[in-house]
Amino acid sequence: MASPHVLMVTVAPGAAPAGSAAAGLGAAGQSLDILSLVLNATGAVLAVLFILLCMSVIAWFVIGVKALYFYRAERQTRHFVNEIFYKARRLDVVFGETDKLPHSPVAQMFRAGYGELMRFTSQQKQATAAHAAGPAVPSAPVVIDSDDATENVERSLRRAFVDEMTHMESLLPFLATTGSAAPFIGLFGTVWGIMNSFRAIAAKGSANLATVAPGMAEALITTAIGLVAAIPAVMAYNYFARKVRVLSSEMESFSNDFLNLVKRHLLR
Repeated sequence: MASPHVLMVTVAPGAAPAGSAAAGLGAAGQSLDILSLVLNATGAVLAVLFILLCMSVIAWFVIGVKALYFYRAERQTRHFVNEIFYKARRLDVVFGETDKLPHSPVAQMFRAGYGELMRFTSQQKQATAAHAAGPAVPSAPVVIDSDDATENVERSLRRAFVDEMTHMESLLPFLATTGSAAPFIGLFGTVWGIMNSFRAIAAKGSANLATVAPGMAEALITTAIGLVAAIPAVMAYNYFARKVRVLSSEMESFSNDFLNLVKRHLLR
């Protein structure tokens, strides 16, 4: 009758250390937060995290700047095309309104084309005055070819188109670079953290969880930060690239309409 009692006493003490060990592992697991991982990281991992943080901050700054620019560009372009250009009866009135629309690429293209057209008109007036003056004018009359004038207007529109495209696409390559490079930079930190884990195993001669966990955690945090920096940059780049395509199509359509207007009504 004494043996069962002794057996129960023998089993009970063994349960207490197991419970305390589980509690210790739980407390250790709770201490592995992101802040402690960053503060206890090695120099190389800290450098990787600093680079990724800088790239992420600059990327978000670029996203804010370009979002504001494209918002203004689209709004002012719609206003110029729908409310000013196609409804106005005089191009000089349209030219005066373009001063209020500095962010519209279409309005800036109109300014370039209209300026070239005014230079042609001025030369045409000089030629007409020279012919009207007759032989009293010693200089030869100025002869202007309307085809050459059309080519000059088209060339000025094309040059303005290139300038506006360059302005719209500025800063976007940084978003593309961040989206493609940030995961690989984070992967470098991952590889470095794994190397530290293996060095710790070799130094202590054991491969238990307490030895491997810190280095593996460093590896995972750099990968996560790399993805956090890359994903918004890629999404924003694709979004802004679509905005560029839409505005470029609008500029090409306006260029054709403006040239047709010049050929039909102004250079006959």
